[in-house]
Amino acid sequence: MNTDTTTLKQILTRAKREVSKVIIGQDRVIDYALIAIFTGHHALVEGVPGVGKTLLVRTLAHILGCEFSRIQFTPDLMPADITGTNVFNLKENSFSLVKGPVFTTFLLADEINRAPAKTQSALLQAMQEKNVTIDREPHTLSENFTVFATQNPIEYEGTYPLPEAQKDRFLLKITMDTPTLEEELDLARKIIGREAPEKTLAAGRVKQVLDSRTLTAFRSILEKILIKDELIRYCVDIIRGTRTHEAVLTGAGPRGTQAIILSARALAAVDDRDFVTPDDIKQMAVPALAHRMMLRPEYEIEGLTVREVIRDILTNVAVPR
Repeated sequence: MNTDTTTLKQILTRAKREVSKVIIGQDRVIDYALIAIFTGHHALVEGVPGVGKTLLVRTLAHILGCEFSRIQFTPDLMPADITGTNVFNLKENSFSLVKGPVFTTFLLADEINRAPAKTQSALLQAMQEKNVTIDREPHTLSENFTVFATQNPIEYEGTYPLPEAQKDRFLLKITMDTPTLEEELDLARKIIGREAPEKTLAAGRVKQVLDSRTLTAFRSILEKILIKDELIRYCVDIIRGTRTHEAVLTGAGPRGTQAIILSARALAAVDDRDFVTPDDIKQMAVPALAHRMMLRPEYEIEGLTVREVIRDILTNVAVPR
């Protein structure tokens, strides 16, 4: 590997080591979160309450030296609570902007599917264009602006499905599963001592490995990761397969192709390579496409899942040699 990609690998390794001080297990989840950050895109994090979704994002913001804001989404949250609003100042006899929590680098949209679609859509422009419009005036956000939106599984009480247009803005859907027996025992032992995850982060035992300015520079390194033309065709074939599968009502669009290519290149860097392999594409297909597809109701009733459909598509698309 060349010097640039080796340095990126070192940074990613250090970042994973620091996150693991707080997050027990979840190694691939951490990889996927770093992939979303280093590609300059956003991630949807799904899991049952208590698996560490919020703590993961707080920890990532700390180790990467980025400003952090959190929004707790509730049914009565309004769009202005996210973007901010102009308030009349009596002393100066003029309006002044009171910025909302969206003016940050890392935004944690906590339990985003507990708010109705009108409020969820307030993030669309910010996620796509990295600016927001308040009273017809555009305002630019940080070039490293990243949204991590956590959500409880859709079957949970009090949740709203995310609009299709908003789900498509997320590069990856990261699923945080419950820990294994050994991991849960390790966590339980740490909770009673000084090594409890929240205490570890609050006590400053998690080190910062980067700052926001350096983060921007490292993103350009990913462009040097080689992906051959036949692998790009492989990605396109997978996406087109999502549109023709008998169980799929709505397949992935062109952003799905972009998501697989970008995330596969970043995964190659995480795994210390300067080239993409078919296995990288296969591994990133599920997190890149799971939230972009909708199954036909009759297949959902039978218990078929999107993940199973994606794996079926992967077995039927020819892998380049």
